[in-house]
Amino acid sequence: MGHGHDHTHDHDHSGGGDLPPALDLSVPDGELSPSDVSRRGFLRGAGLLGAGAAASVLASPAAASAHGHEHGPTGGGSDQGGFKWLAGDHHIHTQYSSDAQYRVIDQARHGRAFGLDWVVITDHGSVAHAKIGVEKVNPDIRATREELRDLLTFQGLEWNIPAAEHATVFVAPSKHEVDVLKQFEQTYEGSLLPATNTTEQNEAAAIAGIKFLASQVKARKVDGALFLANHPARRGIDSPHEIRNWRDADPTVAIGFEGAPGHQAAGIPAPYGRGGARGYYDNNPSAASFPGYPLESYRTWGGFDWMTATVGGLWDSLLAEGKAWWITVNSDSHVNYLDQSDRGPNSDFDANGRYNDPVYTGKTLTTAGDFWPGFYGRTNVGASSFGYKAVMDGLRAGRVWVDHGRLIKGLDARVRVAGDRRSSTGTPLGGVLHVKRGTTTEITLDIDLQDVPNWAQFVAKLKRVDVIVGTVTGPVADRDAFTAPNTKVVKSYEISKTSGRVSLTYSFGRLDKPFYVRLRGTDGNRTQPGLMGASVDPYGPKLDVIGDADPWGDLWFYTNPIWVLPK
Repeated sequence: MGHGHDHTHDHDHSGGGDLPPALDLSVPDGELSPSDVSRRGFLRGAGLLGAGAAASVLASPAAASAHGHEHGPTGGGSDQGGFKWLAGDHHIHTQYSSDAQYRVIDQARHGRAFGLDWVVITDHGSVAHAKIGVEKVNPDIRATREELRDLLTFQGLEWNIPAAEHATVFVAPSKHEVDVLKQFEQTYEGSLLPATNTTEQNEAAAIAGIKFLASQVKARKVDGALFLANHPARRGIDSPHEIRNWRDADPTVAIGFEGAPGHQAAGIPAPYGRGGARGYYDNNPSAASFPGYPLESYRTWGGFDWMTATVGGLWDSLLAEGKAWWITVNSDSHVNYLDQSDRGPNSDFDANGRYNDPVYTGKTLTTAGDFWPGFYGRTNVGASSFGYKAVMDGLRAGRVWVDHGRLIKGLDARVRVAGDRRSSTGTPLGGVLHVKRGTTTEITLDIDLQDVPNWAQFVAKLKRVDVIVGTVTGPVADRDAFTAPNTKVVKSYEISKTSGRVSLTYSFGRLDKPFYVRLRGTDGNRTQPGLMGASVDPYGPKLDVIGDADPWGDLWFYTNPIWVLPK
C-alpha cells in the first residue's frame, strides 16, 4: 500500500495502544505465543488478516470516555454508551459547485440550526474547481469555523471517481488542507483524465488516488483523510469489484458508502413537490453499468440505496468477507425545497469558479429536490470528544448509526458475553468481540424513543426493530459477487411503547462460527419482503415509486455492524 506498519497504528480504532500481537503483522509467527499462532492461523484462513484487515475490522475499539461540548436544545450531541454522539452530513454543495448556489455560511448555519455538529463542504470536482475553486472556498470555510465554533466544518470535495460514480473526499483541517485537496484533484479527478484512458487505466487511477490520500496522512500533511462513495447504485456504474478495490487500497481512507442518498425531497408528490424519485434514483442501465445488477437496483428502497437496503445484498457481501465498510446518510444539498432564493445576478462560474451570492426572489422552490443539511437525514458518529479528529476516528471505526426524519432520539448497541451486564462492557458499533468457541453472546440495544417533533413537525414513531445476522465466510472467489446467502433477519421486535426508552436483548447462542450483526428500524408505514425473499427479510423496505414517494411517510434507521469472532 505504499506505507508501513506505523501508519496502521496511527489509525487503530482504539484511539491509542498497539494491535494485539496476533493481529500485528510486523510480529513474526515465531515470536507469538501458541495461542496467538492459532488465532492468527484462523484469521488468515478466514481471509480476515492481511490486505489491510488489521487496520479495519480486527482493530477492536476500546470504549472511549466522552467529555466536553454540551449543546443547547437544538443540538445533536449527547452522551450515550460512553461516546459523544455527534450528528453530521458529509455531502454538501455551495456556490462553488456549478449546479448549486448557497454560501458556505448559509449551509453551515442551517445545518447547525437543524441540529448538526459537523458538516463537510464537498463542491464538485471539475476543471474550474481544480484550478481555482479549492483555494477560493477555503477562506469561506475558515471564516465559518470562526463564526460557528460549535460546528465542525470540514473542507472536502466531491470526486468524480475515475470509471465510477462520485465520492466524498475530505481531510482534517490543517495549513496543508488546500494543497492536499488541490494536488489530489488535479492528479486524480475523473473529469480531468485523458478521454483515451481505458476502463482499466481509470480504475487504477481511482486506487492510486486513495493511496495518495493515505500517503499525505503518513507524511503528516493532514491528520486524516476519508473517502465515502456517494449514491453508489444510482447509475449502476460502481461495480462490486471496484468497491472492493477502493476499500482494499487503504481501509484507513476508503471506509464506506452512502447507505441512503441525499435529494430525498425529490420524491415529494406533485403539486407539493417535484413528484420524482427519492435521491434522483430514476435511471436505467447504460453501456457503462455493471451488467449483473438487477433493474430494482436503480431505485431506492425506503429511501435507502439498494446496496444497503437488500438484506443479503451487496453491503452484506462485503461484511461477510470481514471487510470494514460503513454506511452513512446525508443531504447532498444543492438547491433546497421551499427555499426562496436564486443564484446571484451576473454570475460567471467558468471565469470565477463560483456563483455570486444568492439573492431573495420571493418564489418558493417547490420542485427543488434537496433538504437543508440536518433537516431530514443524520449520520450519528460516536466520538470520544467534540473535535475534528474525534469525528474522523469515529467514522473510521464504524461507530455510526443513521436515520431519516429523526425516527429515534438515540441508540446504543453492544455485543457482550451473555449475562455480563456491567455498563462498562460490551463491544460497540463497528467493533469486534473476540470470544472462545462455545461462548454464548448476546446483543443489548437501548433506544431512546423520539419525543420532540422533527422538522416536518410531527413526532416520529418507531414501530419495529430488526436484528440482521450474517456468517463471516472470508474472501469471495468472484470480486463481483454481491450476495451474502447466509445473512438474514433473525428477529423482529414490534415496538408498542411511544415514549421513553426501549431495551432489547437478543441471544446469539453459543459461538460456532464467526458472524456479524447489524440493526434496522422503521415506522412500519411501508414494507414488503426483501429481494432475497420473505425467508431472508419478511418485512423489508418497500421499493420507492417515482412520483409517489413522500420521504416523511417512510422513515428508517440503520446501524453499522458488530463482529463476533473466535479467539
